[in-house]
Amino acid sequence: MKNNEVAKVKEFDTVKFFRAVKEKIANETKGMTFAEFKQHISNRKLKVAR
Repeated sequence: MKNNEVAKVKEFDTVKFFRAVKEKIANETKGMTFAEFKQHISNRKLKVAR
């Protein structure tokens, strides 16, 4: 049965993507105090036009 199965090609790997995002954020915020971290997050928030 396994010989007849067709291998699926992933167009987008969610786990790989979010791991990369998590690592990027960790590297950007390494060594920050909590106050600096809060300021960093508030600066990076997405601005929504209303």
